[in-house]
Amino acid sequence: MQRICVIGGSRYVGKLLVERLHAEGHRVTVINRGSTRPLAGVEHLVADRNDERALTETLGSRTFDAVVDQVCYTPVQAALAARAFAGRTRRYVLTSTIEVYDPMSAVLPPVPVGTPVPEGNVDPATWPVDPDLPWHDDAYLQTHYAEGKRQAESVLARWGGFAFAAVRGAHVLGGGAREFTGRLAHYTRRIVGGEEIAVHAEPLPTVFIHYEELADVLRWAATCDFTGPVNACSEGLLDVHDLAAVVAARAGREPVTRVVPAGGQASAFSFDRHYAMSNARAKELGFVFSRTADWLPAAVAEALAADGAPAGIRAGAPSA
Repeated sequence: MQRICVIGGSRYVGKLLVERLHAEGHRVTVINRGSTRPLAGVEHLVADRNDERALTETLGSRTFDAVVDQVCYTPVQAALAARAFAGRTRRYVLTSTIEVYDPMSAVLPPVPVGTPVPEGNVDPATWPVDPDLPWHDDAYLQTHYAEGKRQAESVLARWGGFAFAAVRGAHVLGGGAREFTGRLAHYTRRIVGGEEIAVHAEPLPTVFIHYEELADVLRWAATCDFTGPVNACSEGLLDVHDLAAVVAARAGREPVTRVVPAGGQASAFSFDRHYAMSNARAKELGFVFSRTADWLPAAVAEALAADGAPAGIRAGAPSA
């Protein structure tokens, strides 16, 4: 049994992570702003993680074996958390993202198309940090999400007061109505409704992970001893046409696609650049991943049900 603190932990992956840590017998503390209470038996601390004084006072004399930070998006937040948890935890796990590898968001080492991107392409130990950028501006943060995560990793990796790990999650799917990104719903609604899906002329494949599997990777990372980043993705590459085909098979409708011109705006998961991750390091460390093809049809069925699609459509019956 370990004492584990989850910052965030009130919805989707974080909520499930808390539930699974608690079910395993760990002593779990959740820190959030109080809008959502965790399940019974989990300690709940109400604090704004952006208010260092309030966070430190709320923590009191508590110490932890590990902290899992679900809601750290900038180097400023990372530095504040590092100071607040200095001497309070032996391990700090950051929930990061595949987007750190997006070659459109930074100058990164080139990776040949078809070669899975390794963790070393973005090394938090050497990535430059600029805390003076307008990280408190929501509009700036939204357009610099990947850079914010890269710099947050870098701050925590260099802190030195605890062991640091980052879980770089692939594109997350599953959960039906709980899937707050709405990206899978974009496909189910358009295919059921016969609306166009905007795609690139030659879309490149990417990697995905089910939200339950990502929660399991974070649970595993919190209780292990490895350091540095690990990529978390299910086995198997899919491009936008593959994804649409799975949705179409469940919906009983043919997808309608429209090719966008070069540089045009396409639907989510249609990519004209390569950054599909390698999960080799996590597997070498002992994590066993599922296959995307095994869980995606059920995730699509959940999304259809959440949108109120007729039962026959959810089952994949041909439309009239």
